[in-house]
Amino acid sequence: MAIASDSTASQHVGTKHRVWSSIVLHLLVIVAAILIGYPFFYMVSTSLKTLSEAYSVPMVVFPAKPQWQNYAEVWNMLPFARFTLNSGIYTVSITLGEFFMGLTAGYAFARLRFPKKDALFFLVLLTLMIPSQITLIPNFILLHKLGWVNTYQGLIVPQLSSAFTLFMLREHFMSLPDELFDAAKIDGAGYFRQMWQVALPISKPIVSALLLLAFVAHWNEYLWPLIVTNSKNMRTLPIGIQGIRAMLEIPEWQLIMAGATIVIFPLVAIFLVAQKQFIEGAVQGALKG
Repeated sequence: MAIASDSTASQHVGTKHRVWSSIVLHLLVIVAAILIGYPFFYMVSTSLKTLSEAYSVPMVVFPAKPQWQNYAEVWNMLPFARFTLNSGIYTVSITLGEFFMGLTAGYAFARLRFPKKDALFFLVLLTLMIPSQITLIPNFILLHKLGWVNTYQGLIVPQLSSAFTLFMLREHFMSLPDELFDAAKIDGAGYFRQMWQVALPISKPIVSALLLLAFVAHWNEYLWPLIVTNSKNMRTLPIGIQGIRAMLEIPEWQLIMAGATIVIFPLVAIFLVAQKQFIEGAVQGALKG
């Protein structure tokens, strides 16, 4: 009877501990959601306010009457259509380019044998530790000598390689079973066919995650396009937002926030569509890590 009583007490303590752990975790999730979501809510809310509401003290949380014309006004203030086109060309080109370079190089480092492979891969890893700001001046000097400043090739070509993408794909391909590639070799498949028809189809989650991360990073890129471009026709959306404030005598935050919402909207839409693949890729990478 004493043993049964002790067991019951232990189960009660364990259940109570799990309940409190669940409560604490849920509270942390709620706090994190508020901290992350509030800036986005404030941006959208402010974009629908009048000028007086944007400067109101205490702060007006919800606009009395949503000012949807703020979006049309900010769109017409600057050549936002051109900025959007530039951002699209810049982001899509680099995202696809760095993925295919990372795919082929990562597969080569994972599955091919060639001299000094480990030493070369170590050099690639070293580049991850170099801040991108350090290479800005050498890259700009090179582009200036090539006559590529303020051109699409100047914007895109220096950004086409990603050591992070290469590293992630290399580690993923090394984790795949050798039997798959041995069977493909028996069927007469070469290295490129093995990569394209064997490795890539079973790597969709991590591929989706890498593509989404690269798209978000380059869509929001500010410093590199600012340095390489010097005309309004070559500017991208993040730089265009800064141009809104420069055109106004006083900061009209409702217009600036409307511009920021326009910039972020494509990212939100893409994430909502691809969130399942992104989560699967992140979990897959975490489990293999």
